[in-house]
Amino acid sequence: MRILLDACVWGKAKERLAQDGHDVVWAGDWDEDPGDLEILERAHRERRLLVTLDKDFGELAIVRIRAS
Repeated sequence: MRILLDACVWGKAKERLAQDGHDVVWAGDWDEDPGDLEILERAHRERRLLVTLDKDFGELAIVRIRAS
């Protein structure tokens, strides 16, 4: 499975998921936080499941779907 972990998700989750054979990207590895919208768009563009603890993503995803 292709997964994008938001920076707020504990970094050890990346290691565990990778050990289980998943293709994992963790936003905590990036030089800077690009913001919620870019993270959501990157997950969509790269066809990755987005895992986050940030409650704002649900509303952001709904707004983006309605706009398209």
